[in-house]
Amino acid sequence: MAKKVSRRLQELQKKVEERPYLPLEALQLLKETATAKFGESAEAHIRLGIDPKYTDQQLRTTVSLPKGTGQVVRIAVIAKGEKVKEALNAGADLAGSEELIDEIQKGMMDFDCLIATPDVMPLVAKLGRLLGPRGLMPSPKGGTVTTDIGQAINEFKGGKMEFRADRTGIVHVMFGKAAFSAEDLLVNLQALQETVDRNRPSGAKGRYWRSLYVSATMGPSIEVDISALRDLKLDAA
Repeated sequence: MAKKVSRRLQELQKKVEERPYLPLEALQLLKETATAKFGESAEAHIRLGIDPKYTDQQLRTTVSLPKGTGQVVRIAVIAKGEKVKEALNAGADLAGSEELIDEIQKGMMDFDCLIATPDVMPLVAKLGRLLGPRGLMPSPKGGTVTTDIGQAINEFKGGKMEFRADRTGIVHVMFGKAAFSAEDLLVNLQALQETVDRNRPSGAKGRYWRSLYVSATMGPSIEVDISALRDLKLDAA
């Protein structure tokens, strides 16, 4: 059954033309179409020419958004001994060892990011079924398995976030708040574009970027001209 589109969204969709917009123009339109009664996020949906069922065509990495995420990021740390204290001193919202693993196994999910030290990863492995589907499983590639707990906490609190391509080769990632200025959103979107390009999987064949759409959480999709976004970066360099 087709999903019913609300009247509010139907009206907003009329404002969006079916064409690729210049990046700043697209982001101004995103702000204009963020009319929900709560603070909406700015989202990017990137379709890539990859097939993630092959290991050399998978994309999982982190991006540091220069203008931040606009969100309060709750961080949990699983470590041992002194590292637990270090994590709490560095600003972790939760930190612990086996007892924290037990709580998570029982369904406690009061965090947005989970960081672990390498020595506890064999214990954390048992949480894979719970954390994997939520994208919360710590990984060295994602910067969430580390011995430098303090630095990792600062980075993730300050705008670093992990993302990955889903099984269809699409990346869905939040890159700020609709309340940000269009210029600040553009800085974050450029950082995201650069990160996706820099981490192109070795097995990616042919055209890598297929399409890029941005939207507010409850707003319509707006297509962005990918070449124009890349060229902007060259101008700024």
